[in-house]
Amino acid sequence: MTLDLTTLPADAPTALSAGRLVLRPVRKSDAGLFALYAGDRRVAEATRSIPHPLPPGAAEAFVSRAMSGKGDEDVWVMDGSATGLSEVLGVISLKKMDRAQSEIGYWVAPAFWNAGFASEAVRGLLAANPQGARTIFAEVFQDNAGSARVLTNNGFEYIGDAETFSVARSARVPTWTYIRKLD
Repeated sequence: MTLDLTTLPADAPTALSAGRLVLRPVRKSDAGLFALYAGDRRVAEATRSIPHPLPPGAAEAFVSRAMSGKGDEDVWVMDGSATGLSEVLGVISLKKMDRAQSEIGYWVAPAFWNAGFASEAVRGLLAANPQGARTIFAEVFQDNAGSARVLTNNGFEYIGDAETFSVARSARVPTWTYIRKLD
């Protein structure tokens, strides 16, 4: 698979190998599949920030933010096209924190659930460690045991309970918090 990186900002995330996937930078053509997948209530309700229903233009705005290279979050698309899978299986990101720490987040389209793609993406991102983090945090909703397994299968350790607001649920949701030390 050849990636056209000529239209990306110089500080945009680079493509990373992740098993059957390539974690690649977001491109404009991803907006349609983002709208389709993130517009699914099951995906939105598993995240803090995706609204449901997804408003018109939300996917395009996400693409613009991700491609701008500005801000404290690096975003990659889980792309399986090199192995005959879909061009967009989901999204994974790292949000920069202080003291060489990052927070990982991800979602996978429901059609691709329970196939190991999230685990491969997390494993690939940890191996590459593109932000040079010493510690990576993660948070999952307590009713999302699958995402918790992705983290524990990738060496994350549970450190406690918390809660956060989910835009799609319009409510505070109990969470489990995890940590992975890389140093």
